[in-house]
Amino acid sequence: MPWTPPLRPSRRSLLTGAAGAVGAALLTGCSDDRPAGGDTGIPLERRMREAAVRDSARLLERYDATAAAHPALAGRLAPLRAAVAAHTAALSPTTAGSPSAAASVAASVAAGAAAPAASGEPVPPVAAEALTALANAERTLSEARTIDLAGAPGELARMLASVAACGAVHAHLLTSTPGAAS
Repeated sequence: MPWTPPLRPSRRSLLTGAAGAVGAALLTGCSDDRPAGGDTGIPLERRMREAAVRDSARLLERYDATAAAHPALAGRLAPLRAAVAAHTAALSPTTAGSPSAAASVAASVAAGAAAPAASGEPVPPVAAEALTALANAERTLSEARTIDLAGAPGELARMLASVAACGAVHAHLLTSTPGAAS
C-alpha cells in the first residue's frame, strides 16, 4: 500500500517552521521601525557620489596646502589640481529639479573652496617629501575608488574607474622627475 501524507501538519514540521520564522526574525533585526542594514532612504548612487565628491574635495585641499607651503611647486601641481576639480564636478550628484546644484558645487571646488582634510596632516617641509605625500594621497584614493567599483551602479562604476585610473597617473607624475628620459 502506498504511503499517503497526513492531512494536517506534523509536530516536527510545525516546530521546524516556527524555528525558521524565529531565525528569520533574528537575522533581519528588530528595531524601532528603521529598516535593517542602515538604509537611509537615499539612493546608493547618490550616497556614493556624495562620498566621492567629499574625497575629491579633501584631495583638492591637500593640493592647495602643498602649493601654499611650496610655491615653487604650484605650476607643476596646477594641471593635476585642475583635473581633480574636474573629477569633483563630474562626480557631483544632481538633484531632481535642481541641476544647478552640481554646477554650484563644481564652481566652489574649482575656485578652491574645498572642505578641510579629515586627517589634517601638515605638509612636509621638504618639497620632494610633500610631493610624495600628495602622491600617496592620490594613490590611496585611487585604490579606494577601485574597491568601490564593485558596489557602484553602471555609469558611476565607469566614472569611478576612469577617475581611479587618472589618480594612479597623478601619483606616478607626482613621484617622477619632470623632463627626465624614461
